[in-house]
Parts: sequence; structure tokens; C-alpha cells
Amino acid sequence: MPTSSLVKQVSDLDDFLQPSAFSRLPASFYTHLQPTPLPQPYAIAVSTPVAAQFNLDPALLLTPRYVEAFTGNCNIPGANPLASVYSGHQFGAWAGQLGDGRAILLGDAIDKHQQRFEVQLKGAGPTPYSRSGDGRAVLRSSIRELLCSEAMQALGIPTSRALAITGSDQGVMRETVETSAVVTRLAPSFIRFGSFEHWYYNNRPDELKILADFVIRHHYPEALEQPNPYQAFLSTVTQKTAELIACWQSVGFMHGVMNTDNMSILGLTLDYGPFGFMEKYDERHICNHTDQQGRYSYRMQPTIGHWNTHALGQALLPLIGSVEDTQLAMDCYSSSFTNKWEALLRKKLGLLTIQNGDKELTDQLFNIMQENHADFTHTFRYLSHLENHASSKDDDFVSLFSNSQAAIDWLELYRARLVSEGSKAEERQSRMRASNPKYVLRNYLAQIAIEKAQNKDFSEVQKLLTILEHPFDEQPEHHLYSDEPPTWAQHLEISCSS
Repeated sequence: MPTSSLVKQVSDLDDFLQPSAFSRLPASFYTHLQPTPLPQPYAIAVSTPVAAQFNLDPALLLTPRYVEAFTGNCNIPGANPLASVYSGHQFGAWAGQLGDGRAILLGDAIDKHQQRFEVQLKGAGPTPYSRSGDGRAVLRSSIRELLCSEAMQALGIPTSRALAITGSDQGVMRETVETSAVVTRLAPSFIRFGSFEHWYYNNRPDELKILADFVIRHHYPEALEQPNPYQAFLSTVTQKTAELIACWQSVGFMHGVMNTDNMSILGLTLDYGPFGFMEKYDERHICNHTDQQGRYSYRMQPTIGHWNTHALGQALLPLIGSVEDTQLAMDCYSSSFTNKWEALLRKKLGLLTIQNGDKELTDQLFNIMQENHADFTHTFRYLSHLENHASSKDDDFVSLFSNSQAAIDWLELYRARLVSEGSKAEERQSRMRASNPKYVLRNYLAQIAIEKAQNKDFSEVQKLLTILEHPFDEQPEHHLYSDEPPTWAQHLEISCSS
């Protein structure tokens, strides 16, 4: 426990935390340790919806005592801090032991719906699993994680959440010297595919079973009713993973680092790093410039998701009992992805029925988007405004395509499809606007907020957070936040250090 004078008790957090369920696992699963204090911390931003979910006053989260608590500078009653061990495949290669190198699990919090969430501080100092790292997070990456996790929640995509960011002027070295920050993030569980791989590849079958039984008992109790609970568990995780990635694809989200240690056992979007939202459509787009081979490009994400479920299946093989039963559990991946993807596309196009030729219609749309590098978000948002007949509202959509005739020809096919199901324009438009966001976290928006924050102006972070909490609303007063990137931002690069 640190002996710094910064360490103190925070009495008004007495009811927030309790020891985590994870901490009741054997000691081999984690290391107990205290966060390392940061000097003179300050508040940067707070997610109002997350605060409300846990009956916390957002204004109080900006006060010094809360800032100290969520920086790791004090002992919160009920906390039992620990860092967990796991392993994983990184860029397709076995990386061996990894673990929480800069995240410390404080404990569990119960929300107003009586649901249990793990509470982590990301950037709270080194742990035994930091390897050569400093255990810190930098301001820019912390801002990006807060903004994107809350944006994904508002888009209806399963994700970890972020409650707050605190900062300190203490420097940390990345490509250059940057300032430190700590994200308070929450999820029902931060257990990963790599958590199971760790025990499998270390030939520790007892721990493997203990972990699987823990996750099934706490998160997949329905599997206990099946003849082979471990097979049922793998099948459900496979389905959730496939559906998650279909959700990513539907909004043009690219994770950037789909290593098995970054894959949630609950099918959540986890560990925000060099992510990006598609702008000018290119299915080969790579959002992480560290990924030179394009393993995690947009078009590869569904394939990599399947690869990762096979890695999990390999780890669970000793529990499931046979290769055949393990493979059977993973066979649902392709159909789960396809069914979810097609259902999401129907919503995005405002279609209520399934008809022959729908796949050809959507494939043709993506083909002309690819050929013309049309903006992903604008393509579907502008479609949401179209009438059932040609009108001036077509202009915004057609303007996205350098080959305007190709767009006009596709609209003719699309409208014929609408007629075939008796589509009513006003109802369809309303449904489409609820499925096609106007606002996503474009990299340039995050960069502007980061640069202001680096000069101690945090207002843009909070403003952007508020806008992204309502991505489907028109918000005419914030219309400029839906613009495509300016010239200076068209080649922003994000790396794993983000």
C-alpha cells in the first residue's frame, strides 16, 4: 500500500464499492496491489448517463475527493484492488503471459437495476503484468476511450462503459512525452478469451475449469441446464461475438487490435485503442497504422472474430471433451453473423420484409460506395431522408458519389424494392433515422477535443460526449459535428500506443 500523503479515506463513497466476485477466485488468478498515486490530479470529464446509472451525482465526481478516489490516490471503502493475469494471441502469434498491465480492478458496483459491474482504473500504475510498461495511460488515449465507449453505448452496441477521466501533469513517454490520465471504466466482467488461453497453454486444467465454472455461474447460468455446459457456453460466446462484429460492421466501426486478449467473454466491445469509424468507404481500410499487414482491416473483422472463437474453443477443448463437440459449438458463427448483419442492413435501408434480390441490392450499394469512396455514415443517413419518389432530397446522397449515374441507378432499384413492400415514406424515414446515426466519433473530432484538453480546456470533451450520447438525433445546433473530416485531418494515423 502506498505511503504517500495523498492516501486517505473518502467517506462519501462508502456505499459505491464492494469486493469483486472475481477476487473470490484462487490467488493464482490475480495479484492484490494498490494503485500508484499521481500528483495533483484534476477532473477532465464525466459521463452523466453512467453516473446516473449508479446513482452518483455528476457534479460530485468533479470535486477533489472524488478526483483523488478515481485517480487511485486514496482507499475507497469496500475496494479490494487487484490486477488479473491472462495471455493471448497478438496479431495471430502466441504472445504468452500478458495481464492487466495498466488496469486495476477496484471492486464491484451495483447499479440502480441491481446489476453488478466491475470497476477498473485504467492507467493507475504498474502491476506485475506490465512487462516493460509504465502502467500509465495518456490523456489522448483516455479521452478516446471515454468518448468511444459512451458513443458505442448510445449506438446500441455492446460495450464496456466509462464513468470519468482524471488527469495529472506527470509526464509519461510514448512517441513523445505526454501527460497522464486515468479512466474509470466498468463492465459486468473484464474476462477475456485470453483468460482461458492462459490456463490452457500453461497446462493448468484445474484453473481452467475453475474459471469456466465461475463465468458460467455468474454470466451464463442457462448453460448449466444443457447436457454439456462448456459446449453450450462456447456456443453462446461464439454467437455473441459474431453478432457484436456484425454491429461493428453496420456502423463502420473498426476495433484495430482484435487480439484474443482484447476479446470479451461477454461479447462486449473492449479495450479501446487505435479504433476508427469508417469515413470514405474502403473495405480494405486499416485504422491502426501498426497493423502493416491489414489483419484487422474492416473487411477482415468478421473473419478474425471467427478465428478468435476457434482460439477460445481450443482453450476450452479439455472441458468440452472432444474436437467434434467443440467444432459443433462454433458452427453457429457464420449463420449468427450473417443473420445479424442482414437484419441490421434491413433496418438501415428501412425494409420490413425479406425478399429475393435483397443481397444483390445491398451488395451493389457497397460496391458503388467502394468505387466512389462514399462517406459511410452520410450514405446511410442521407438515405434516411429520401422520399419514395425522386426529389431534391436525392441530391445529398448522389453528391457522395463521383459517378453520380451509378448512385441514381441504384436509387431506382432501391425505390422499386420499397414499392414492392408498400413502404410508407414517413414511417420508413423515422425507422431509418433511428438506425443510421448522424453523429459518430470521427477521428478529427476526437483530435480537436484532445488538443484543447492538452491546453487544459476540457469543455470540448464534455460537449462531444453530450453530442455522441444522442447520435440519431438531428441536433441542428451541432450540425457541424456531422461533417466529413477537413483536409488537415484526412490522414490522421492512430497506433497501438493510442
